[in-house]
Amino acid sequence: MIETLKNAWRIPELRKKILYTLLMLLVFRLGSYVPVPGVDTAALGAMVNQYGVLGMMDIIAGGSFSNFTLFAMGITPYINASIIINLLTVAIPKLERLSKEGEEGRKKIAQYTRYFTIVLAFIQSIGIIIGLGNSVLLSTALPTWLNYVTIAITLTAGTALTMWIGERITEKGIGNGISLLIFAGIVAKFATWVPKLFNQLAAGTVNFWVVPAVIVGALVIIVAIVFVDMGQRRIPVQYAKRVVGRKMYGGQSTHIPVKVNSTGVMPLIFAMALVNFPMMIAQFWPQSGFYLWYSKWFGSGSVVYFLIYALLIIFFTYFYTQISFNPIEISKNMQQQGGFIPGIRPGKPTSDYLKRINNRVTMFGALFLAVLAVVPTLFTSSTGMSAAFSATGLLIVVNVALETSKQLESQMLMRHYKGFLK
Repeated sequence: MIETLKNAWRIPELRKKILYTLLMLLVFRLGSYVPVPGVDTAALGAMVNQYGVLGMMDIIAGGSFSNFTLFAMGITPYINASIIINLLTVAIPKLERLSKEGEEGRKKIAQYTRYFTIVLAFIQSIGIIIGLGNSVLLSTALPTWLNYVTIAITLTAGTALTMWIGERITEKGIGNGISLLIFAGIVAKFATWVPKLFNQLAAGTVNFWVVPAVIVGALVIIVAIVFVDMGQRRIPVQYAKRVVGRKMYGGQSTHIPVKVNSTGVMPLIFAMALVNFPMMIAQFWPQSGFYLWYSKWFGSGSVVYFLIYALLIIFFTYFYTQISFNPIEISKNMQQQGGFIPGIRPGKPTSDYLKRINNRVTMFGALFLAVLAVVPTLFTSSTGMSAAFSATGLLIVVNVALETSKQLESQMLMRHYKGFLK
């Protein structure tokens, strides 16, 4: 990996992309130190440490929520907006047609997502403000109405800026911008978690056996993630020979790779955001009937919580696989180019076969991802460990690193740079 970065650094265009990505991540981290006025951050930090779901929101925001800085809401409104828009794309024919209109259609949907993100960010900021007021976390130095307006505008602007940074990284840098921002937030929180762990060990509040158990568990998770990420089912494809003029074309064999985990880290991020969102808002009203009912049946650590979390991971894995893998389109292209799968008739039988294989492979990947996310999290919750080193956080970090490495590889291969493969 180090050699890969060295080789990429020697290419001027890739060097600019890497520097641009690092610059945008630096801006994101600097924004996490710009405070939002009118909030008792010490009391809020204690509340975040007390409630696990708020701690997970703090991780996504890179510690900005507990310090209540410019990027306190992080990229969560954008994630929720993306989920809703993607689901509406399937449900509303007009949006579905728009998604099939190529680059222009995708740009239009991205524009709708941006607008909806701002709306959700403003609504979420109002909910947070009301919750802070109910929890007596708002400062009394400013009039109440001025506090509300200042915080709402600042949080919404912070979300808009975070979204802009993520999109700029995707467009001009290396990797998926939104995933890299979450990656940076988790790594930043992990850096603060390590010294806290040693302090807890010194104080005797954490057993010593937890440390080697966590290290071994982390290594097992990393190996499993890499194993699943590299796994694929290769469907053989044969091309018939054809004569064009005096030349003969075709006759070669190739394959269609069906990846076990073709969706990357997005199902984890979306499932985590969706399952935690109601609890994030409800925890600001700890005495309300809804909070007491929701925390009893759906609270973090409950059986129902982990079941819903696993089902959402499976759902989003299938959902995004169906978007990225189109058996009908693949079958049509193969037929036009004279290709066929041995033993399978061209046309609808081929598309049905591809769909069946894809569903089987995706099921294995989705179940594996759900188990990998839920089972270690049960261990961390039972030992009282910080969510900063939860299995979900580790899964996201490793997956984003692998995805970014693959994109860097493809960028180098596009430039016919063979040194990367040495």
